[in-house]
Amino acid sequence: MTRGPGRALPVVAGAAALLVLWQVVVAVGGIAPRLLPSPARVAQQAWAHREVLAAHAGATLTVTLVGFSVSVAVAGVLAVTLDRLPRLRAGVVPLLVASQTVPVLVVAPLLVLWFGFGLAPKVLVVTLVTFFPVALGLVEGFAAAGPGASALLATMGASRWQEFAYVRLPAAMPRFFTALRIGVTYAVVGAVVAEYAGAVHGLGTYMTMQRAAFRTDLVLAAVGVCAALTLTLYALTCLAERVVVPWARPRQVRHG
Repeated sequence: MTRGPGRALPVVAGAAALLVLWQVVVAVGGIAPRLLPSPARVAQQAWAHREVLAAHAGATLTVTLVGFSVSVAVAGVLAVTLDRLPRLRAGVVPLLVASQTVPVLVVAPLLVLWFGFGLAPKVLVVTLVTFFPVALGLVEGFAAAGPGASALLATMGASRWQEFAYVRLPAAMPRFFTALRIGVTYAVVGAVVAEYAGAVHGLGTYMTMQRAAFRTDLVLAAVGVCAALTLTLYALTCLAERVVVPWARPRQVRHG
């Protein structure tokens, strides 16, 4: 049976190999740090500026969590409504798909123009980026519930909401958490894009300032922090899935 650390080992080994290759290429090629700093220099400068990076990371994490929470709440209400009203679902789902054709990079500056440099426009960008996968995951999850179980509860005198609570909601949970994992990876990116468009604090703002100062090492350090935030949120989502829907975990295959 494959254990968690065993599955992570190839990923860690691959990342370490890429970092070593990066270090060797920079050292052998004599590339200027302004163009491509070595991983060692990036790590050194990240540690030297850890307090500033942590402050900006905290601002980005706040936007990410608030925006993603709003996205999940609105997507949940919409998905339940569409599940109760199938005719409305047929008209709304295509609109949700069409909404994804609008580039976020175009919308973000407009939201900053309309709502200023506060929290609201950044939260809206994160919500727009993550809303579609979460809503669609819930809508399709509700629709995937077996009609046999619903019919059985109906014969036993269960109400529509009891049927929803005992059949449709549990059936939707695996797809919901799959959508959450997808959405949470977009959430940090959405927050950074919003900060690029206009903000006072955040990793996007920090990267913009360091890029203007030609500090490529600090830009890459901020990118590394963004990646760490994304991986942490993804891991927490996977942990929540294990707790909430343990029956959805894939069965481990024993050999021998």
